[in-house]
Amino acid sequence: MTREKEEGIAGFSLKTLLATMLGILLFGIYVGVLMYGENSLSVLNALKEKKERLTEEKRAIMSENQKLQKIFFELKQLEPKE
Repeated sequence: MTREKEEGIAGFSLKTLLATMLGILLFGIYVGVLMYGENSLSVLNALKEKKERLTEEKRAIMSENQKLQKIFFELKQLEPKE
């Protein structure tokens, strides 16, 4: 009779079942944090997109800077020398 009290579901003890359920719960929380937390895949993808946008912006600014430098040096040569 004592043996029957100690057995839980499917022949496992209550302690084993609780420990297993706790492990599954903690693992689920861990996976949730990986997917939706501060260091998640969505944040990584957003940062990659931001990096691409900034790289494009950098190229555009550098191109504009080249044009302005060319104009500046052309104007500088037109100034009278002292």
